[in-house]
Amino acid sequence: MLRRVYLDHGATTPVHPEVVKAMLPYLSAQFGNPSSLHEWGREAKAAMEDARSRVAKLIGADSEEIFFTSGGTESDNLAIFGVVNSLRKRGNHLITSAVEHHAVLDSVKYLGEHGFDVTWIPVDGYGLVNPEDIRKAIRPDTILISIMHVNNEVGTIQPIEEIGRIAKEHGVVFHTDAVQSCGKIPVNVKALNVDLLSLSSHKIYGPKGSGALYVRKGLRLEPILHGGGQEKKRRPGTENLPGIVGFGKAATIALEELGTEMERLTTLRDRLIEGIQNRIEYVHLNGHPSHRIPGNVNMSFEFVEGESLLLSLDMQGIAASSGSACTSGSLEPSHVLLAMGIPHQLAQGSVRMTLGRDNTAEDIDYVLEVLPDIVSRLRSMSPLSPEMNNGWRREAHV
Repeated sequence: MLRRVYLDHGATTPVHPEVVKAMLPYLSAQFGNPSSLHEWGREAKAAMEDARSRVAKLIGADSEEIFFTSGGTESDNLAIFGVVNSLRKRGNHLITSAVEHHAVLDSVKYLGEHGFDVTWIPVDGYGLVNPEDIRKAIRPDTILISIMHVNNEVGTIQPIEEIGRIAKEHGVVFHTDAVQSCGKIPVNVKALNVDLLSLSSHKIYGPKGSGALYVRKGLRLEPILHGGGQEKKRRPGTENLPGIVGFGKAATIALEELGTEMERLTTLRDRLIEGIQNRIEYVHLNGHPSHRIPGNVNMSFEFVEGESLLLSLDMQGIAASSGSACTSGSLEPSHVLLAMGIPHQLAQGSVRMTLGRDNTAEDIDYVLEVLPDIVSRLRSMSPLSPEMNNGWRREAHV
């Protein structure tokens, strides 16, 4: 039987069995609406508040600073449009980076097309934002800075603490998309100096359709949905109670296992990176070599088309991705890799492998066993291959 290896935890994670167990009562007997005043409602409300405190603990926040949403994308949208709507009289200048997730990227682009002025901060070859570029970009009319904590494609960890300090010095609201960092590395909203922080349940072995936005106490934020008083009127709509309960349980497990999982995944990640580099020529690691999330491996394979590589891996039972799951249908190369200065052709030969709690050393060894032959076969068929044009090219691209 073909071995199956799931290396796409950056896209989503399987729901933890303990999370499923915690959710089950709220899918059947305990079905109350948290807004109802009767006993069923009160029980639902208590479960929701327990989950709120668990999520808050994961990021060092107070419970009342956590607002549940339908996921990371809605959290990003609520942060950006919520600030813009509450501060538009004070200014119309926004700052973000060129490597954000599309939930931020497209929201800011939309605002740029509707009267707001946007400064796009570039990144270096590792995908890192220079905090001094942020400082230089701030103007008297700047109302929001949004920089992600960990890049979802290349795993680079941004200097959020320093950027937050700069934002605070200038009195500018600072949002970070922490969907890829929460539950994977230590995250503390006070240490990071953030005003708003987005997180998502299904990236940490919780259910899909559940997320949260941290809103610093005292910060004004207009709702983007209207129609009820839930979540202190900042996110109206009946709460997804089973999803929220599952999110809370997942947050607790993530916090309890954080140290051991970071160490274990770092070891597996490095085993995979070194194994690929030792076995295959003309490969390039994308993202920062050390300021990097433990489970992320993103590599470019010269003379190989990424989609063909993914399909070949899939035929061997290995699930990986070309980058963000939200852009998997696009034929365009990753905007993140292009922003890092990686040539168009090389960017199209890139694969993201994201490791998780069920991966083992045997999984990594299996990938290392089948990957070289796949790459060799694809290169032998590639019209771009130097092998088809009198030998391999020797110079490095990045």
